[in-house]
Amino acid sequence: MLANCRQPQASNSVSSAVSEKQTQSSALWPEVKKENRPWTRWWWMGNAVDEKNINRLLDEYAKAGIGGVEIAPIYGAKEHESKYIDFLSPKWMGMLDFTVKKAGSLNMGVDLTQGTGWPFGGPQVKPEYAASRLIMQKYTLNGGQTLTETLEIKDPKQKEVGAVLQAVIAYGPKGAILNLTDKTTADGKLNWKAPAGTWEIYAAFNGKTRQMVKRAAPGGVGYTLDHLSKEATEAYLLPFTQAFNGSNHGVRAFYNDSYEVYGADWSAGFFEAFQKRRGYDLRPYLRELVSKEHSETVARVKSDYRETMGEMLYENFYQPWNAWAHKHNSLTKNQSHGSPGNLLDLYAAVDIPECETFGSSYFPIPGLRRDSADVRNVDPDPIMLKFASSAAHVTGKNLVSSETFTWLGEHFKTSYSQMKPEVEQVFLSGVNHVFYHGVTYSPEEVAWPGWLFYASLNMTPANSLWPQFNGFNQYITRVQSVLQSGTADNELLVYWPIHDVWSKPEGMEMMIKVHDIDEWLHPTQFYKQSKKLMDAGYSLDFVSDQMLQASSVSNGQIMTASAAPAHKVLVLPQSKYMAVPTFEKAIQLANQGATVIMEQLPADVPGLHDLNGRRQKLKQLTQSLTFTDAANGIKQMKAGSGEILLSADIQKALAFKNIERESLTDTGLKFTRRNIGTGKYYFLVNHTPKTIDTTIPLNLAAQSVVLMDPQNGNAGLAASSVTNGKTNVRVQMKSGEALILKATTNQTPEVLAWQYLDNAGTPLEVKGTWNLAFTQGGPDLPIAQKLTQLKSWTELADKKAEAFSGTGEYTITFDVPSKKADEYVLDLGKVSESAKVWINGQEVGTLYGIPFQTRVGQYLKPGKNTLKVEVANLMANRIRNMDQQKIQWRNYHEINFVNIDYKPFDASVWKPMPSGLIGPVTLTPYSTTAKNVSSSL
Repeated sequence: MLANCRQPQASNSVSSAVSEKQTQSSALWPEVKKENRPWTRWWWMGNAVDEKNINRLLDEYAKAGIGGVEIAPIYGAKEHESKYIDFLSPKWMGMLDFTVKKAGSLNMGVDLTQGTGWPFGGPQVKPEYAASRLIMQKYTLNGGQTLTETLEIKDPKQKEVGAVLQAVIAYGPKGAILNLTDKTTADGKLNWKAPAGTWEIYAAFNGKTRQMVKRAAPGGVGYTLDHLSKEATEAYLLPFTQAFNGSNHGVRAFYNDSYEVYGADWSAGFFEAFQKRRGYDLRPYLRELVSKEHSETVARVKSDYRETMGEMLYENFYQPWNAWAHKHNSLTKNQSHGSPGNLLDLYAAVDIPECETFGSSYFPIPGLRRDSADVRNVDPDPIMLKFASSAAHVTGKNLVSSETFTWLGEHFKTSYSQMKPEVEQVFLSGVNHVFYHGVTYSPEEVAWPGWLFYASLNMTPANSLWPQFNGFNQYITRVQSVLQSGTADNELLVYWPIHDVWSKPEGMEMMIKVHDIDEWLHPTQFYKQSKKLMDAGYSLDFVSDQMLQASSVSNGQIMTASAAPAHKVLVLPQSKYMAVPTFEKAIQLANQGATVIMEQLPADVPGLHDLNGRRQKLKQLTQSLTFTDAANGIKQMKAGSGEILLSADIQKALAFKNIERESLTDTGLKFTRRNIGTGKYYFLVNHTPKTIDTTIPLNLAAQSVVLMDPQNGNAGLAASSVTNGKTNVRVQMKSGEALILKATTNQTPEVLAWQYLDNAGTPLEVKGTWNLAFTQGGPDLPIAQKLTQLKSWTELADKKAEAFSGTGEYTITFDVPSKKADEYVLDLGKVSESAKVWINGQEVGTLYGIPFQTRVGQYLKPGKNTLKVEVANLMANRIRNMDQQKIQWRNYHEINFVNIDYKPFDASVWKPMPSGLIGPVTLTPYSTTAKNVSSSL
C-alpha cells in the first residue's frame, strides 16, 4: 500500500512526485541503525575462510540489507581440508580481525559463537570438566553378609573418563536408611556387615556423558562442558582469555546456542549445593531420585533436585560467562530454552535473550503455499517465544533476538511469502532483533549452489531469491526500527508457576525444551490463561519467583527493575504449588499499592524440606486474606494501599479494575505495542483470510495517528477521532499485510493525509504480448519468449526453463483509460516466488509476499504505459535437475546433508515447482478519501 498517491499524470512530473512522497515518508520513520536491520548466523565451514572471500561476501550481505553477522564455526567441506584453520589460532584470530574491520566499514556488526558447533565444549574440556551424569549401581545384601565386590564403576568407558564414587547408601527393613560412604575405602572396599533383613546398597558415581561437541569445527573438537561447575566454566573460558588477550577484538556479543547437553544430570559438587540450597541432604533420597514410582515423595525430591540444577546452571555458568564477556567489553546473547532451570531467569541472566523458531506455522492467508511434505510437524508457539521477550522486558533490556526460520520449509523451497507471516508472529511475541538461520560462507570458486548448512534457510548469494532479498530486509528493518524504539508496553505480569512443571515424578533431569511444549507448557492453566488474555487483547509479560522478589511498587504500578517498564497488574494463574516467599511477596506488593489478581489460592508448597512447617505457613497466609464479595463472582480484599482480587475469570477481574483490553483484536487483527513517551506505536498484522476495512479503537487519546506501511515505507496522517478517551482510527489491511500506527498525544508536524481506497472499479487485466527474457541463473538461461498467456516457466516449450532457477524479466505495454481514477492498484496475481516492479522506468518496489499488490497511480500516465516485472523463483528446480543428473553438489564431513525429516536428501523425486509470473495481472481503479489534516487534530 502506498500513501497519498495522485491521479495519473504526465511522465515528466512522475519522478518529482515520487521523490516528494518518499522524502516525506522517510522522515516519519526512526533513523536506521545496524541493530534495526536483520542479522544472520554466518556458518564458517571448517573455518576455511580467507580475506578475499570475506571481503566479497560482506559486501554482498551489506548490499542485501543485512546489519550484522554472527560467526559460527562448524564442520567443513571435504576436499578443502588444506584450507581449514584451527579455532582461536593466531591465523583464525586474524580472520576475525579482518572480518570486524571490513564489517565496520560497512556499518555492520559482528557477534561470535563462543565455541564451535554446539553446545559449549572443546579440547580444553578435560574429563574432570566434562558434562556429568549420575550413575547408580545397585547391590543386594542379606543380614550378616558383607559386600565382596569392589565398589567401582563397571562401565569400562566410564573408567576411561575417571568416574568417581560419591556416595554409598543402604536401604533396609522398616524404612532404615544408612549412609555408608565413610565406610568405603579409597580402593572401593565396603567395610560393613549387613544387619538382619534384606538391604539394598546404592552406589552413586559422578560419571560423564561423554558427549562431544556437535558439528565441531577444526580446533573445537572435544567433550561438552559441565555447565553446572564454575571451575569447568572458568577452564572453558581460559583459551578465549588467552586468544583475546584483554580485548574483545570488535565482537559485539558472544553467543551461546540452545542448551543441548544430553543426559547431563549431575556435577561433582551437586550434593553440597543441594544441602546448601534445599536445606537437607540428598544422599538418603538417592533411591527416590532415580525411582520410577509416582509417589508424592519422589515428585518432591525431584522438584528440589531440578530447582537446584537450575540454580547451579545460573550461578556456575551464566554469571561467570557474563562477567567474562563484560570484562572484555562485550555483551552476551543466549538461547536458554532446553535448559534444566527456570527459563525466565536464565534468559534474563544475559544481555540479549534469544528465542528460536523451529518449523512453520499455519496461517489462513489465501494462496499461501504450505505443502505438508515440505514442513516439519512442529508449530512455533508465540507463548514459547514470549519467555525470552518477557525476561528482557521485566529486567529492563531492550533487545530480544530470535534464531529465525530454522527448518521453516524443505531445503530450497522456502519463499519470502512464507517467511513474512512467520517473522511477524515473532515480532508480535516481543522480538525486535531477528537473526536468520542462516547464511553459509562459501568461496567464490565453489560451484553452485556453494557450501550449505544442513538445517539452514540456504539464504546465500547463490539463492535465486537473493537479488530481491533487500526488499524483504527493508521490511524487517522498518518494523525493527519501530520495535526497538521506546519501551515495551505490556500491562499485565503473569506469574509462571515453575514448580508445577518441576513436580513431576517421571524422569530425573528436566530439560525445558522448545520441542516438548506439549508436555510442560500446553496442558497448564498458565498457558491456557495467557493465551486467552492475549487473544482478548491484553498485553502481558511472564514473571518468575526470582523476578517477583526484586519487584516493588510505585504509584500503584509494579516495577520489576529500575530500567524496566511498569506493569499495572500481577496475575497469579491457578497453580498447585507456590513457594511461601513468592506468595508473601504477592501480598506485600498489594500492601504497597499494587493490584494482584488470583485465579485461585495456592494449594500447596513445593519440595520436601520442612514440609509441614511450610504448609502451615502457607495456610496461615491464605487464612489471613479476608475477602468480600464483589460483582460477577469476584472476591475483593483491600490490602494496604492496594488490593487482591480472587476470581476464576481473570478477564472479569480486569474489567472490574478498569484494566482495558485492546478491543481491536475483535476484528481478528493482532498487535504489539511500544511506549514512546509522547504516545505509542502499534504494530498490526492481518493474518486472517479476509480484508479488514474498519475503524478500530486504541486505548489512548491521541492528537494524531500516522499510518506507516512497513511493506514499502510510505506514511500518512490517518482519519482518526477521540471518544471517551479512546482513539478511533480507520485502517485498511488485506490478508497478509502489516501496518504500524504512531499514535501521539502531541500534534504531528505537517504530514500529508493518508488516502483510503474506496469504490473499487472493474479490474482491468493487463494483457497483450509479454516479452520474457531470462537475465541470470542456471544451469542454462532459457531462450527469450513472447507470451500472450502467462504461465509457469515449467510449462514453456523450452525444457531448459523447467530446470532453471534465477530471474526472468517480463515487459508489456498497456493502456490506461483517459478517464482518470484517484488511484490504481496493481495486482500481479500468482507470483512464484518474488517480484520487483517498474512502471514507465520508475522503480515501484519489491513485492515479496501475499498480497502481490501495490498502489501505482503516481507512476501512471494516460495512454501508453510500460510495465516491467522481474520475477525470481526458488532454487528447487535446479537442485532437482542436479539430483536427477546425479551431479555431486554436497560433500561434507559430519552430517553431510539431510532433508527436513533428517533423512538422506534427494530432490530427484520432486515435482517441478511453479515458477515465474503466473497472474492474472490486473489494474483496479479506486476513488480515494483522505481526512483533512486539521480536522483530525
